[in-house]
Amino acid sequence: MKRIVSISDLGKNDIDIAGGKGANLGELVAAGFNVPPGFVLTTAAYDHFMEASKIGDRVKDLLAKVDASSESSLQEASTKIRELFDTVEIPTDLKEQVLASHKAMFKGKKMGLVAVRSSATAEDLPTASFAGQQDTYLNVESPEELLDKVRKCWSSLYTSRAIYYRVTKGFEHSKVKLAVVVQKMINSEISGIMFTVDPNSEMPHIIIEAGYGLGEALVGGKVTPDTYVVDKFHDKILNKRIAKQTWKLVRGRDGECEKADVPEDLRNVQKMTDEQILALGEIGRNIEAHYDRPMDIEWCIEERVMYIVQARPVTTLSSNGGKANGKTQDHGLGQSAKILLKGLGASPGVAGGPVRIVSDEMNLEVVKKGDVMVTAMTSPDMVPAMTRAAAIVTDEGGMTCHAAIVARELGIPCIVGASHATELLKDGEKITVDGSMGVVYEGIATPKKEEKATVSVVASAPVTGTKVYVNLAIPQKAEEVSKLPVSGVGLMRIEFLFTSYIQEHPCALIEKGESKFLVDKLSDGIAMVAKAFYPRPVILRTSDFKTNEYRDMEGGEKFEPHEENPMIGWRGCSRYVSDSYREAFKLELKAIKKVREEMGLKNLHVMLPFVRTIDEVRKITAMMKDVGLERTRDFKLYLMAEIPCNIFMAEEFAEWCDGFSIGSNDLTQLTMGADRDSDVLGKMGYFDERNEAIKRAINMLIEAAHRKGCTVGICGQAPSVYPEFTEFLVKAGIDTISLNPDTVVATINTIASAEQRILLEAARKTLK
Repeated sequence: MKRIVSISDLGKNDIDIAGGKGANLGELVAAGFNVPPGFVLTTAAYDHFMEASKIGDRVKDLLAKVDASSESSLQEASTKIRELFDTVEIPTDLKEQVLASHKAMFKGKKMGLVAVRSSATAEDLPTASFAGQQDTYLNVESPEELLDKVRKCWSSLYTSRAIYYRVTKGFEHSKVKLAVVVQKMINSEISGIMFTVDPNSEMPHIIIEAGYGLGEALVGGKVTPDTYVVDKFHDKILNKRIAKQTWKLVRGRDGECEKADVPEDLRNVQKMTDEQILALGEIGRNIEAHYDRPMDIEWCIEERVMYIVQARPVTTLSSNGGKANGKTQDHGLGQSAKILLKGLGASPGVAGGPVRIVSDEMNLEVVKKGDVMVTAMTSPDMVPAMTRAAAIVTDEGGMTCHAAIVARELGIPCIVGASHATELLKDGEKITVDGSMGVVYEGIATPKKEEKATVSVVASAPVTGTKVYVNLAIPQKAEEVSKLPVSGVGLMRIEFLFTSYIQEHPCALIEKGESKFLVDKLSDGIAMVAKAFYPRPVILRTSDFKTNEYRDMEGGEKFEPHEENPMIGWRGCSRYVSDSYREAFKLELKAIKKVREEMGLKNLHVMLPFVRTIDEVRKITAMMKDVGLERTRDFKLYLMAEIPCNIFMAEEFAEWCDGFSIGSNDLTQLTMGADRDSDVLGKMGYFDERNEAIKRAINMLIEAAHRKGCTVGICGQAPSVYPEFTEFLVKAGIDTISLNPDTVVATINTIASAEQRILLEAARKTLK
């Protein structure tokens, strides 16, 4: 095996000799991408050094004594091993080969600077990234310095973080070798990272993060970058998050990297032009197409020329999306939970614990299992502590910084770019971290009781003519619930997003100029469900809070009247068409449009609650049109049927919608004049969906709707509770039944049995 190979002579199958980084760079060159030229000291060079030095047995003995749970033990072994490497010279024949290859890089011109980068054989793999585990050295100039940095890269195979990572990932130390990549140094004006899939939500978007100067500051989480979201399929920019950058990392006079101030007029502006963003997105698409899988790509720009300096498979997809420690969770803090700070959700999930503020200088053993690790930025040396943490919060960084990548791979919630987290949070303070939404709450999470059943994957279920849907409130449960044998979501309640992720009255947010925040939070939560069920339909019911519930939100008292009976007061559509709430409702519509148009989730549809008059529907239809939402074959509008007037005027309402969904709770309450929350009337049997009056109302609706070509479903509680009511619905000809997750399988069997009985009875009548 050759000890030195040109990058251009390598490919993705050469990991064993060139390591993950070297092999992927060679693959990119062969595919025609612009990669800085260079060469690789292969694993044969590493083997030659180890054999000549005769330090292998001593390294093995030191590793055998390591206690991976102890920071001090790891650090002690690492220090001793790296000192061994420093005492041994590189063999003369290998030195000559390295220096000759270095000289050939510049083809007789003045020797320039190079980057010397570690490339381990267990690095940048489809299942493990080993992010930041080995060393990289920039701006290397002299031949002597080059040889020194090569040796330091070899010894970085035994940093405490690398030793720990191999132990926890199950890699044998002796089977991991290290190649070294030597490349022409690019003096980056702008640099960053690009994912060809959103690593958090797994949406089919290209995520680009960009900052001024050399990329090490961004990768290390030392600066918060701009974030650009590009539609992978339609070549357009969907979103931009512009970050303030006051300093950058640049090449110093002595070749070392140093900080330099960013000019005042450039600190708050977009780092890349739109044209550059789209051009880089196109490169990302092409790299993904070449590898036929989502990719994590490092890039830089010098004198307007784009270079690709690394590409590796994204290692964290579908491992724990929306889950913390392997289980889907909800923070369960309720409406009163105080938001302490916000940042960028970088690794999904929810977890709580006491705050542990750490820095590079501290002994990281202070971080105990279950602590929330809070730091200005993480470094590779912090990985052992990160594995013990319940969650991570950093002041700086973006979705592709070290903290984000490692947290996603570890499967723990993480928020980055939270600005003053280390100042605002106090050591020992108990908090909850929502890594999906980027919010830190006061107090430790407790499980909620909503939708408490654990959903298991069902191998098979009877096929029914009546479509079965599921009711869903908690977006984090979408991935789990989507495994049920259902045709989609018949009722997604938007209220949960308000109470859990926003918690402030919509009008108060508008007054503060935070409309975009509301739209973004709503769209993120809605998209979580629509993506999990795609391409199956998801029917979203717009907000149906009562005035007393709105008043309980932060800032709500200013905008809400006091009502003696909120249940039949200012709610549903009457709220949407009023002058004082119209703009707030439009923000819900804008969030829906964002999910459908910008995120590409066309399986999302809308349902309006508590519709009292045709005039309401007419006005709301006009409002929807104003924001770009119109009924088509691919976008349906449904109305809740929960007021007697919906039954009596079903044919008139049918002219304005594609279907109805029966809200059996309110329909029973308003038909029977029985308060659904009254213990007295409930015990006396007045509130019961099985009452003959309710059945007649449902029959009337189904017949009228079907005459007009509209579908009828039910999303109330009754089918989930009463099997005989489900049988009645099937006989009445209902089109869809939407159920609570824990009753889906049992009710499908009930529906199948009812349908078979109808067929059997029909056959008997024919025989007679």
